[in-house]
Amino acid sequence: MKSHKIPSPCNYLSTTRCVSSIARDSQTMRLPDGRTLGFAECGRNGDYPLMFMHGYPSCRLETLGMDEIAHRHNIRIITPDRNGYGLTTFNPNLRIRDWPADIQALARHLNLERFAILGGSGGSPYALACAHLLPHNTLSGVGIMAGAGPWEAGAHHMSLPHRISALAAHYWPLGYGGLLSWLVWMLRRALSSPSGARRIDKWLDDRSSKLDSKDATNVRREVIARQVLEAFRQGTAPAVHDAQLLTSIWGIEFEDVTYDKVRIWHGAQDANAPVQMVRYMAERLPHCELQEFKDDTHFTLHRHLDRILTELVPEHSRTPIELTDR
Repeated sequence: MKSHKIPSPCNYLSTTRCVSSIARDSQTMRLPDGRTLGFAECGRNGDYPLMFMHGYPSCRLETLGMDEIAHRHNIRIITPDRNGYGLTTFNPNLRIRDWPADIQALARHLNLERFAILGGSGGSPYALACAHLLPHNTLSGVGIMAGAGPWEAGAHHMSLPHRISALAAHYWPLGYGGLLSWLVWMLRRALSSPSGARRIDKWLDDRSSKLDSKDATNVRREVIARQVLEAFRQGTAPAVHDAQLLTSIWGIEFEDVTYDKVRIWHGAQDANAPVQMVRYMAERLPHCELQEFKDDTHFTLHRHLDRILTELVPEHSRTPIELTDR
């Protein structure tokens, strides 16, 4: 879960200019239970599909700007809005384990026979739920990038602001929702003035790889602004609900996730998702490969994205098969 100081999620993926059309950014489908699911796409329709599970609090627009890298790897990146974010109907009764059914419905809607899964930050447990509950023969790979670890690994690993935010989400949800609303209002106000935009750029510069250019910082500011405002399209209740789920027992027994294998890439200097909590999770997953990058943080891991996509979706894994239930 993010610090209460950060209404914008980590944009480790949003590093290049987006050329997607608005139509591809804002697609919807009707789920079997009548809810609406929103989703966005980057890359070419005929390329190999990768379902991306966005972070917290975020939405389908987290992968804005990914067309160039998607084309380079011949990957079609599909990013659905989770429960209540963006264009997806909010249902406060849904839990993490309910998410794979939405992903399976989306796959059927798009006629996907086989696809890969990648979870970023707060998308970590949702990617694991897919690895556990989706038919294994429909998944060509499951990965987690800068993923949140389970709080059962020890909340003491998290910073004090993170722990306070989690307590507020559980025991004072109206207050936590009010704080999120204020942060979104502050972001809108900052974006309306040159000085505010400069402060946002400085914040991004402080958390970016030294390899990033000034143009990349400006693009990320634009992407973050649109992304955050879209994430809170339906208010703050979905983000409060998601925070409660992320900082509770996920409802997934790690030892039961038998998908072979779950790949995890993580920065050893990640303050938002401490590596100790990720190690706890990786040690309990039966088939897991954890790669740690000793000099990277939550916000700089994106510089390894080419490597991550190459390892997650190698050419030999792209054999199409029929979509069937396990």
